[in-house]
Amino acid sequence: MSAEATTSERSISWQAVGAGLVAACVGFGSSFAVVLNGLAGVGASTAEAASGLMALSVAMGLCAVVLAWRLRVPVSIAWSTPGGALLAASAVPDGGFPVAVGAFLVTSALIVLAGLWRPLGRAVAAIPGPLANAMLAGILLPLCLAPVKAVLQVPAAACAVVAVWAAMARIRRLFAVPAAALVAVLILLAQGAGSGADGTSLFAAPVFIMPAFSVAALIGIALPLFIVTMASQNIPGYAVLNANGYRPDFNGLLRGTGLFSLLAAPFGAHGVNLAAITAALCASPEAEPDPARRWQAAVTAGLAYIVFGVVAGGAAALIAGSGRILVEAVAGLALLGSLASALQAGMADAERREAAVVTFVVTASGMALFGIGSAFWGLLAGAAILGLDRLRAQFARK
Repeated sequence: MSAEATTSERSISWQAVGAGLVAACVGFGSSFAVVLNGLAGVGASTAEAASGLMALSVAMGLCAVVLAWRLRVPVSIAWSTPGGALLAASAVPDGGFPVAVGAFLVTSALIVLAGLWRPLGRAVAAIPGPLANAMLAGILLPLCLAPVKAVLQVPAAACAVVAVWAAMARIRRLFAVPAAALVAVLILLAQGAGSGADGTSLFAAPVFIMPAFSVAALIGIALPLFIVTMASQNIPGYAVLNANGYRPDFNGLLRGTGLFSLLAAPFGAHGVNLAAITAALCASPEAEPDPARRWQAAVTAGLAYIVFGVVAGGAAALIAGSGRILVEAVAGLALLGSLASALQAGMADAERREAAVVTFVVTASGMALFGIGSAFWGLLAGAAILGLDRLRAQFARK
């Protein structure tokens, strides 16, 4: 590399810095409600949810700074938004939030293992796409119904949030959910939510949760969380980097995100991974014309996430009491696009559509058997239908 190229790479690009700030605001504002709702769904208290949000923000911020700075590649890191939706659709496991934290640790370890042992990563990639997407759609559907429920329960506030989202989506879709989230926050603040009267604080404090383990949580939380994180975050996130001309070692990125997830899990974090949407904001030419300087956007976003993590206590206070349904509504709006994409991808293959529909219906039902959540049973049911179809095809050829 020439001295001129090195100097250009290290000189500050204010355009990239601006892109990184936008990416962080969009990433945090559009999905923090999903994360808080998910952590509460598996038994986290307000303080534990605040700790989890803080740990996630700091972990993905530090991970982005370390990887982007070291590799000089705009590696954007995010929390697993589909994973948060999965948690929201799950029941509180027997043993409470410590058991969920144990599942988070197992998921993080599996991601590290996928970075060390290639066959595991290939096994996830081998899961039929229609089934994986149908499972994701089934996970997302219950949460995407929250805006409708909110309109019935708190019509004035919910209609204001939905109206802002719908209007902004026609102007600049990227900022539709952050704008809706801002309106929801202002409404809740006007109603006195998050005022600190209940002992909550704007600044989150780390809460160490001693993990516990159960077979049901490993199958019902850890395994589906690993699958949706790999299939809907890590693989698409790496594809975004490739599309913009970057070819970092994928297995090394998995090891890095898995390690930071392991460190954050005991504080309530369900895991960090490669970003997809915000990755495009940092890695595309719009972030910085010079590809050698776009890494600064990812570093800036990482630093901003750390700052957001400090004030996670105020965000977590919004899920308490009457404010929870409005926060769920914002989360549902944030996931509508993901639901549409998952449904389209899941039903596109006519030959495997029936198996995908079975996966979707069973997952969306919320059923739980032996303490294991519906995501696992949905994937198992779809795989069984797919297996029967293959047996019928084999007998038809004989």
